[in-house]
Amino acid sequence: MGTVTEVIAVVCSDEPPRTVSRDEHLLLSPPHPSPFPVKLWHDHEPLPVVHFPQGYEAAPFAPPRAVYESAQVRVEWQTMDNRQPFYHRNCDVDEISYQIVGERTLMTELGTIEHRPGEFSRIPRGIAHDNYGRRESHLLVYTPAPVTEERAAQRTSEAVFPPFEGWTPGPVNEAVTQCMGTPGHDITVAPADERTLLEQVHAEKNRLHVITSLRELGMTWLYRSRGFRMGTVRLLPDSPRTYRRTLDADEIQYQISGRRTLITQRGIVELGPGDFVRIPLGTAYASVCADESKHIALFSDRELPQIADTARTADPYTPERLAAALNG
Repeated sequence: MGTVTEVIAVVCSDEPPRTVSRDEHLLLSPPHPSPFPVKLWHDHEPLPVVHFPQGYEAAPFAPPRAVYESAQVRVEWQTMDNRQPFYHRNCDVDEISYQIVGERTLMTELGTIEHRPGEFSRIPRGIAHDNYGRRESHLLVYTPAPVTEERAAQRTSEAVFPPFEGWTPGPVNEAVTQCMGTPGHDITVAPADERTLLEQVHAEKNRLHVITSLRELGMTWLYRSRGFRMGTVRLLPDSPRTYRRTLDADEIQYQISGRRTLITQRGIVELGPGDFVRIPLGTAYASVCADESKHIALFSDRELPQIADTARTADPYTPERLAAALNG
């Protein structure tokens, strides 16, 4: 413990960050007692952690599980070993997916993608799509359109017929939804011809872009829209322990691989693959790891409440707890 660097930044504008020096013990400690009899600030609970296992576990088909949701962003986790039972068309949002494990065929009016772990793609608003998963899990992020990619595509969707081995066109439904695809917000559900839907690719110039995060250290930005940014973060054991305080956005972190200790003004917690955590705007935090660590960082300029159940919570700060984290 001693003097550390804190970066004070915004992510939803181009305002440059500021760097300040801080006493780490004071930064993480609870406030001094107030000399006044009235309560001047809140007691905040330690950060909660949500967990979904990354390894596939057999289960009947179920709708995606909501993890965080606001009027501007919805984050979901889904697992599949089957077809989705309908084609889906969003009225108001772009839909970003991240493949966690397994294989998934994403079939759309802009072509088909064979998704592999570590890949992202974005379905623009209004594009009909369906999934065929094989012992897989993936994340879904919905946010108001339009969203733009901040990285070049590694590859694009293609016109593929049949879209997967054993496919035969059959009777399907098409669901049109609003409110970020939240269950119960369908506008119409009607029969559709699957072959006609997929053959629309031949009349379209645009294609879906597949992005994989790069191997560069630190943040790799992937997607951006008004009030929203998303990227991946790669850390190594010798990465500097720099605190960050984001002034204009809640940050959702999803641990992709490796283990790391998240040190925050709302507690200290060990994170492993499959863990989610929300860092409220204005909260300083830093990460340390004994081996390579990689996570997704999603920023929303509106509060993004947790919907899923809490698996565990961060430990309150003590000098001993911080020392244990720093010493591995």
